[in-house]
Amino acid sequence: MLDGCTPHLPETLGRYYDQGYYRGAALPQLLAEHARTYGTRTALVHGERRLTYRELNRRVDRLAAGLTLRGMRAGDRVIVQLPNVPEFVVTVYALMRAGALPVFASTSCRADEIGHLAHTTEASAYVGPSLHRGFDHAKMVEQVSNDHPRLRRAFTLDSPDGAQGGFSTAASGCLFFPLSSVDAPMDPERTYDPNDVAFLLPSGESTASPHLVPRTHNDYAYQSRAAAELIDLGPEDVYLAALPAESNFAFGCPGIVGTLATGGTVVLIDDTGPDSGTGFSSDSADAFRAIETEKVTVTSLGPDAARQWLEALPEATYDLSSLRLVQIGGAGSDPDLVADLHKALGCRLQQVFEMAEGVLSLTRLTDTEEVIQHTQGRPLSPGNEIRITDQNGTEVPTGTPGQLGTRGPYTLRGYYKSPDLNARAFTPDGFCKTGAIAHLTDDGNLVVEGRMP
Repeated sequence: MLDGCTPHLPETLGRYYDQGYYRGAALPQLLAEHARTYGTRTALVHGERRLTYRELNRRVDRLAAGLTLRGMRAGDRVIVQLPNVPEFVVTVYALMRAGALPVFASTSCRADEIGHLAHTTEASAYVGPSLHRGFDHAKMVEQVSNDHPRLRRAFTLDSPDGAQGGFSTAASGCLFFPLSSVDAPMDPERTYDPNDVAFLLPSGESTASPHLVPRTHNDYAYQSRAAAELIDLGPEDVYLAALPAESNFAFGCPGIVGTLATGGTVVLIDDTGPDSGTGFSSDSADAFRAIETEKVTVTSLGPDAARQWLEALPEATYDLSSLRLVQIGGAGSDPDLVADLHKALGCRLQQVFEMAEGVLSLTRLTDTEEVIQHTQGRPLSPGNEIRITDQNGTEVPTGTPGQLGTRGPYTLRGYYKSPDLNARAFTPDGFCKTGAIAHLTDDGNLVVEGRMP
């Protein structure tokens, strides 16, 4: 496994294989399988742009080869700070196919956060927009590269000003390439270790220096596949990525990865207005328009976005009848919000509690309205283990709030390059102390009440 990461014990890995959670295929291999299976079906939609599964896989192949031609090597860490556009999906899969590791970053991150990621991961490259929501990302990366000499390549959605001959060179020596120019005939198929790290997600901390969560091919393939099965996601479904694509919620709960695994269509929406710092990729009108136009069946919202929808729905003139399921994420969602949105939309709602660390609890489609409104459901996998403990680490009775701890087939065993934190954040037997305050109901559902102070 990648240096700085904590692998599962061999006996644990064996058990996850034996129980069918792990199937031994890496994410880029799975995309190639999906392309063979679903070929001419539409995989990605963004405005007027459409990519079939075959076209998506071909672009991933050629971008992976082009990145290799421009110096990307197996094991390289690459910061990916792209909005909700097809290039996000193509780039993430192309980096994995080239053997490099995407490091996800929100488009709202600025020099301090990107510098932290560059320092922690020793990133060799950056992929992002030149200009997005009025902010000059190319200039920011040039500044960051002055302090991080390993960061020597930047690939941008559009060519930076002054580009000559397809690329430009910053004063720091960092080379800037238009992402659209990175193209080459595909390389021979690479071999992968499915138990190695596929990409790095920032933890949910609202700081300039979040800890990094390593997610493996096996654990993320299982998480997204199981989440898709839980909501009966299939080829006729259309998933709207209305939240930032780089978030764990939108990327794999089941999100983009789970939709592509089932032959469905992913619709990406992103606005170009000034960044409000909310992390939302679109306003309600953009989402409603996409739902009507593309006949969206499933989408995911945070509580704030759900409230925005509720405020906008009385004046909306769009046909939203194609929706069959809306996921609402966030600890301690307001039961009234869930009930009101259900009434306003007339479709099924699902409460979701998720963390980049691989904590995922969801209500089921067969749950009662009471359970859906008042709980965050049950862990996704039968392999998940839950503990609710007091401040001394002693398990508390059912119904008593305490710190949520968990371990399982898609839960990390340690943060990236963080031995001191890992000593505090994990029990000796491998339970992740999530920092969430929660309790279990008598029927085994999880109620998340907030975060530890």
